[in-house]
Amino acid sequence: MPARHTTDYFMKALQFEHPGEPSAVLRVQEIQRPVPKHGEVLVRILATPVNPSDLMFIRGRYTIPAKCPATPGFEGVGIVEASGGGLRGRLFMNRRVVVLNRQGGNWADYAVVSASQIIPVSKRLSVEQAATFFVNPATAWVMTREVLRIPRGQWLVQTAAGSALGRMIIRLGKATGFKTFNVVRHERTVEELHRLGADHVEVFDETRHTPEQLSAAVRRTMGSPEPGLRYAIDAVGGATGSAVIQCLGQTGKMLAYGTLSNEPLVFSSRVLMTTGSRVEGFWLGSYMTNIGLLSKLRLVNRLTNLIQSGVLQTHIAQTYSFDQFAAAVEASEDSSVRGKVLLRPAN
Repeated sequence: MPARHTTDYFMKALQFEHPGEPSAVLRVQEIQRPVPKHGEVLVRILATPVNPSDLMFIRGRYTIPAKCPATPGFEGVGIVEASGGGLRGRLFMNRRVVVLNRQGGNWADYAVVSASQIIPVSKRLSVEQAATFFVNPATAWVMTREVLRIPRGQWLVQTAAGSALGRMIIRLGKATGFKTFNVVRHERTVEELHRLGADHVEVFDETRHTPEQLSAAVRRTMGSPEPGLRYAIDAVGGATGSAVIQCLGQTGKMLAYGTLSNEPLVFSSRVLMTTGSRVEGFWLGSYMTNIGLLSKLRLVNRLTNLIQSGVLQTHIAQTYSFDQFAAAVEASEDSSVRGKVLLRPAN
């Protein structure tokens, strides 16, 4: 039966009335606790990360526009405390679940989501690892193993290789046998990524280097004849992502999964025509929507094992309360802070 609630229940949530810089537009608000409708569940949030997608959402640059007043937060972990009805909602009552909130809303004491957007998570994982269970680990696995299916011994070129996700892909490459050509912007990252297991690290700054220089570095490193580079992923866009497209060989494929530069990809269609290569977009939310529950549960089991083994583990840098959101945002965008920043409700 649907859980009964009174309208006297309130909760804290981080909200913004209009897009802008997070430190300027976010406010801690006391709002009415939502009540789940049929097919929905109410989840008490235990922890939720500060991801680049959350900050893009607040700034009005994300794929999904905010319906203000809006609460950020696409990822997190919590306990299902109420169901609006429906088999799946009742099945997960009182369970700890990963909350994939496609519309945002996890930066709050409670969140209401469709029961299809929650996935039970193993007790073997800490709250911190469960909170960061999906966006980075699942993206790393799905892009390289399910979509590109990179064979052992083949090269993957990735941009933003110094990010938390980039580091996961380096470790995943070592574990599953593909090689990583890692594009970074600063020299200070090179040695650290080599220690992590990167096969090659290339510094590319679009203000100092040309696409031709990057292509030449790729050819030198791969040391192989045609068909050349077959696999690439790009989180940056702009000049950096466009330069990677020019590196693609015969039937090569690049997944564009981020826009960190906030600049579009710019390239001649002839680059793709002459090689038969292609560029595709990748968004984890759409991928998860299009697979069934059993596939999701198999993915969860695989990710749990890889997180426990350290391959897809997330390093947690710092944890903040909702009242400390300004410091949390600042830390999440500080390149000297290694690891993920979490927000935890007072409850």
